[in-house]
Amino acid sequence: MKLKKLLWEWRGVWITAPSITGLLIAVRLAGLLQSFEWAALDQLFRLRPEKPADPRIVIVGLTESDIQKIGQSTLSDAKIAELLEKVKQQQPKAIGLDIYRDLPEEPGHKSLVQIFKSTPNLIGIQKVIGNNEDSPINPPPVLKELGQVAANDALLDADSKLRRTFLYLTAKDGEIVSSLGLRLAEIYLKSKGILPQPSAANPNNLQLGQAIFVPFEKNDGGYIRTNAEGYQILLNYRGRPKSFRTVSVSQVLEDKIPSQLFSDRLVLIGATAQSKKDLFLIPYSSKLIGIPDKMAGVEIQANLTSHIISSALGEQPVIKTWFDPLEWIWIFFWSLIGATLSWKWRYARGITKFSLRSTVGILLAISSLYGICYLAFLGGWWIPLVPPLLGIVGSVIAIATYLGHTADTIRQIFSRYVTDEVVATLLETPQGLKLGGERRKVTILMSDLRGFSAISERLQPEIIVELLNIYLAEMTEVITQYGGTIDEFIGDTILVLFGAPTQKEDDPQRAVACAVAMQLAMSSVNEQLKRLGLPQIQMGIGINTGDVVVGNIGSQKRAKYAVVGANINLTSRIESYTVGGQIFISETTLEEVAAIVQIQQQKLVKPKGFDEAIAIFQVRGIGGSYNLFLDSQEDTLLKLNQDIPILCTVVHGKHIGETVFQGRIVKLSLTNAEVRAEYSLEPLSNIKINFLIPGDRADQMGTLYAKVTGKLPHDNQGFYIHFTSVPPDVAAMLSDRICQLGDNGE
Repeated sequence: MKLKKLLWEWRGVWITAPSITGLLIAVRLAGLLQSFEWAALDQLFRLRPEKPADPRIVIVGLTESDIQKIGQSTLSDAKIAELLEKVKQQQPKAIGLDIYRDLPEEPGHKSLVQIFKSTPNLIGIQKVIGNNEDSPINPPPVLKELGQVAANDALLDADSKLRRTFLYLTAKDGEIVSSLGLRLAEIYLKSKGILPQPSAANPNNLQLGQAIFVPFEKNDGGYIRTNAEGYQILLNYRGRPKSFRTVSVSQVLEDKIPSQLFSDRLVLIGATAQSKKDLFLIPYSSKLIGIPDKMAGVEIQANLTSHIISSALGEQPVIKTWFDPLEWIWIFFWSLIGATLSWKWRYARGITKFSLRSTVGILLAISSLYGICYLAFLGGWWIPLVPPLLGIVGSVIAIATYLGHTADTIRQIFSRYVTDEVVATLLETPQGLKLGGERRKVTILMSDLRGFSAISERLQPEIIVELLNIYLAEMTEVITQYGGTIDEFIGDTILVLFGAPTQKEDDPQRAVACAVAMQLAMSSVNEQLKRLGLPQIQMGIGINTGDVVVGNIGSQKRAKYAVVGANINLTSRIESYTVGGQIFISETTLEEVAAIVQIQQQKLVKPKGFDEAIAIFQVRGIGGSYNLFLDSQEDTLLKLNQDIPILCTVVHGKHIGETVFQGRIVKLSLTNAEVRAEYSLEPLSNIKINFLIPGDRADQMGTLYAKVTGKLPHDNQGFYIHFTSVPPDVAAMLSDRICQLGDNGE
């Protein structure tokens, strides 16, 4: 039971988090997030503190200035031989010649061959893999024979950035060729006693010192179905372009460098001039700020060399990635965080607005995600950033969308309690929810079922609710049709406003028309009740026009749109004077509708709290564009052959009074009667009647309620009454008496 409750209370989270996660995984596997994840990786590179220049590596670059001095775009074999000779004089650890020399470039080819043969720590290059633009390029033949050749193939992503590189490649003839960076690093590490070997955990992985280089797989990190041929790794750049100590070819040839610059270091020689087109976009190349910087191919090889050496010596981590299931759990976790924060405080500031706590929580979650990914990257882990971020945002949007849909549903439910105008006023106007009110002239309609308390005493609560729902549903339709605002249902009483929250010139006319239409609709209500075997009901309506205060009443936590003022009480008093089927209006309402309303009678009454009597008017109908009129059926009283003795008790409001007297019914109809009694009652008084019929039958009969409609014209020893609540057994008895009179020809 507790689990079921928990699942229901957090249903939005249990549905949203897995759904968003599944959607993101599908989108990710489709490759739609790949470019965004690359961009996130690049940002992590740019935010990471840059390392100082690696003192173990020096670059000799062929610059544009060198080309101008030499007078040709390509170094001749003689120039390369001279350059290598000067570098050798300082006894470097190794030399990497990142310049193609598969064919002679005279003059000086023989001199270059001699240098190649006499320099065992010199590594030349070849392009192992060809593509649509470039074919494979062979290595210098001499170096090939000496086994001093490595590959310098570049590996570009779809956005033309170089994030991966090769450790090994397989040539077309099946030969495995190491990259230039790996060969130079191995030479350096060998001098430190570190040799390459298979990893103990997985023989397919290369281990150098403290570093284990795991081959790149096609779906590693943010990559999706990427070509993973060869032995690839993610290149952990040392920094931005020009992060290594670099001198120009001219400086070396002209002996303008320190005498120990190359000593015991790795020296890479290659082109850095833009005209050589050996430049590449890297993660540090930002397209958002100016022209993106590019890195020369020789410097990329220097970064690879530095990466391998630093990792082997424990100075810099190898970039690693999670396996797919762990990344999926990671995405689900953050989707769960976003859904939980959104769902937990979804009602703190209203249905469709997240609370400050929720907003702060979501921002903290996003910041935490970014911080974790950044710290993990500093430690050598590339973990997903974009999918979890979208998981948080997607969950928030999903919950917000759900709440927006819920808000529409709630608005519809809200409209069942107040009109659409009130809902619009509360939700859509700037001051809609502000506590307080304004003075306004409105027309108030109050309806009430006659004798409903007596009916409630005879029926089960479930039956009463069913009866009320039939009645209120029919009345609500009529009230809505005439633009009334249902302010409140109080049991069987309906309080309706015309003029609040929106005010129109014809509010009084619509109120009277609505009252007539409500009385006409009672026939439909009673037909439904009759089919269900429920008792028939009658309704009285009072209408008054006057000033009230309308607005939001309550506190910041709980408020109600309501009306307050003496005119509300007056309307209630006017309604209390009605009998079933009657409509009474005040004089102020009559002044507004006199031109089109038809009055049946006028009465002077003195409501509680009033010093003087006031006039109320019974409405028969309303003309004009409404043209609604009540039936004016004459109810003929028949003289009884034998009086019916009764015991009368005066009723004050909802309370039984202490005034009790005897009387007798002398004339009778189905709805009215003439009573003779020595005690005189004022018109509109309410009485409870018990029958004093000889025998046991009187004790078994129900109680009848009635309202005094007038005094007898000839003396004060009696009055006329209208039945407001007639139990079925009493109704049957009265009907029998009337039928007997008819049979006797009365």
